[in-house]
Amino acid sequence: MNRGPGVSDAASAGPGDLRSAPLPPLSAEDHVRGRPDAQLVIVYGDFECSFCALAHERLRGAGVRYAFRHFALGAKHRRAPTLARAAEAAARQGAFWEMHDSLFADQGRLEDPHLWDRASRLGLDLERFERDRRDPVVAARVQRDVHAGLRAGVAVTPTLFVGTQAHPGPPDPEWLASLSVV
Repeated sequence: MNRGPGVSDAASAGPGDLRSAPLPPLSAEDHVRGRPDAQLVIVYGDFECSFCALAHERLRGAGVRYAFRHFALGAKHRRAPTLARAAEAAARQGAFWEMHDSLFADQGRLEDPHLWDRASRLGLDLERFERDRRDPVVAARVQRDVHAGLRAGVAVTPTLFVGTQAHPGPPDPEWLASLSVV
């Protein structure tokens, strides 16, 4: 619906809507897996969040195209920013999804020694991994996702988007069925 120049959908949102900007479209910077013709679900999450791990498990077999964006708020989950940077450091070596899956598979071991062990098991160059996860460019990459999520109205992890519709929390079977992806 065209609301005239300078008026966004976010500006016309109803009470309780936290959006100040639309959800950013997919970009080359996004981490995406799944069939290109499948329903796209954009997930804002963090690797310390047990509900995000549950969402990951439910989406894995759902037949969707899945984009992961960081919503790593240290105030909520202390290790979330560190883990997001570790995943981005792995991405620089072509192993984002492997690190992503590994972090969600064992959330009881998220301290630095376990990150190095994961990186080693994934065959990553450990010196490069450590240098990259501390790189300010990597931190800025994570913060761009967080800021975009905040502007799009994300308040909890996980928050899943199909189109512009937000679904806070892990997807339940009924929600997945409504996408015709089960």
